[in-house]
Amino acid sequence: MNQNLSEQEQVRRNSLEQMRQLGIEPYPAAEFPVNAHTAEIKETFTDPAEGEAPREVAIAGRVMSRRIMGKAAFIELQDADGRIQVYISRDDICPDENKELYNTVFKKLLDIGDFVGITGFVFRTRTGEITVHARTFTVLSKALRPLPIVKIKDGVVYDSFDDPELRYRRRYVDLVVNEGVRDIFIKRTKVFNSMRNFFNEHGYMEVETPILQSIPGGASARPFITHHNALDIPLYLRIADELYLKRLIVGGFEGVYEFSKNFRNEGMDRTHNPEFTCMEIYVAYKDYNWMMDFTERMLEKICLEVNGTTEVKVGDNIISFKAPFKRVTMIDAIREHTGIDINGMDEEQLRGVCRQLHIDVDPSMGKGKLIAEIFGEKCEGKYIQPTFIIDYPIEMSPLTKRHRSNPELTERFELMVNGKELANAYSELNDPIDQYQRFVEQMRLADKGDDEAMIIDHDFIRALEYGMPPTSGMGIGMDRLVMLMTGQVAIQEVLLFPQMKPEKLQQ
Repeated sequence: MNQNLSEQEQVRRNSLEQMRQLGIEPYPAAEFPVNAHTAEIKETFTDPAEGEAPREVAIAGRVMSRRIMGKAAFIELQDADGRIQVYISRDDICPDENKELYNTVFKKLLDIGDFVGITGFVFRTRTGEITVHARTFTVLSKALRPLPIVKIKDGVVYDSFDDPELRYRRRYVDLVVNEGVRDIFIKRTKVFNSMRNFFNEHGYMEVETPILQSIPGGASARPFITHHNALDIPLYLRIADELYLKRLIVGGFEGVYEFSKNFRNEGMDRTHNPEFTCMEIYVAYKDYNWMMDFTERMLEKICLEVNGTTEVKVGDNIISFKAPFKRVTMIDAIREHTGIDINGMDEEQLRGVCRQLHIDVDPSMGKGKLIAEIFGEKCEGKYIQPTFIIDYPIEMSPLTKRHRSNPELTERFELMVNGKELANAYSELNDPIDQYQRFVEQMRLADKGDDEAMIIDHDFIRALEYGMPPTSGMGIGMDRLVMLMTGQVAIQEVLLFPQMKPEKLQQ
């Protein structure tokens, strides 16, 4: 344990020992019978009629402020729902001659951040503030570190806890002292629940697939690698759950979905974290046109349920999730934003386009990666309102069915919102011979040095050979969706514990 204590931390440890010397356990094991919370108390309070007894409550939470006035005091208590004022009288909490609980424990040894339990009744003060009048006072947990309580004096803010590095690393403090942070994560849960309910109402089944996989499939990404000692084989943390979910469609399920933790050994920035949450859904007998309609209805519903409106403000942009969404082909998007028609170009011609547009590429990139670079550099950021970018070149989509009217394209869409990809979906490739040939082409790219190219999954090919019905599948980055629904521009704001560089702790 770190022994380099600040003066405040040493004072709190001294207070802890003094409590124990007085026979008060600062970390009691017994249950405290909470029966009310701050928000509900305030929302339901009514002044009692003449002769009516006030409401009795038992509440618990952190002490966030304290004002001592001789034999009486006010504290502000914060629980999971908010804050409420508590009035404490020495003679109420110490009805006998021993006033030690108030005079020593409450006045001298209690600190901001300590957890306490209060039983008492609710009343309204002369100034109209709804308050709990304490009858009993119990120390529930002693805080040994001071909270950075924000103070404002003469317009100057002191002790604000706004350094992103500290906020993300010490989320437990961020949640306590920064108003609004907790609401982001409450909305995150609402987003998941709304989506899950939408799928369940359509009769689709939630499933679980492996996180440790012998072949990292279902996406083009660099995996994390580990080792299984008993089997003496390498294993990979999941980069996607697509191939396992499609195996379940082969097995006879007609609609399956999963909220999965995925892992990609790539860079970190304001929209990427190496560990992230993805939702993938696969529905038999559907295509990507159906999935576009399904997706825009779902997102409109989620936005309404989470925010009460179909519009959200993200940075300087007002984004509308009111269906329907605009649809633009990949080729048309590149033509619109670069003035160049890449339709029918081979790899060398595409490299020439990249040079013309001053886009850095490397020799390992095939046609798909080159087109992806052009779109990412010159087009993606232009789509602020929800827009389906559709009909991707076949080289970009090794798991996607060929377009029914143009075999050089695939039936794929990506949903762009606020200049970033939110969803990716296909009419799924269910021809095992075509799928095998696509995997072989991916291996050719791997031989050129593309470390994100897919590995041939022979068992998945075998599954397709047993027959998979026409299927549409989609993946949504849930962290990015929560960013949109809460108006955040950094993914770290919607992850309770984002990945951080190791902290150098003092010994």
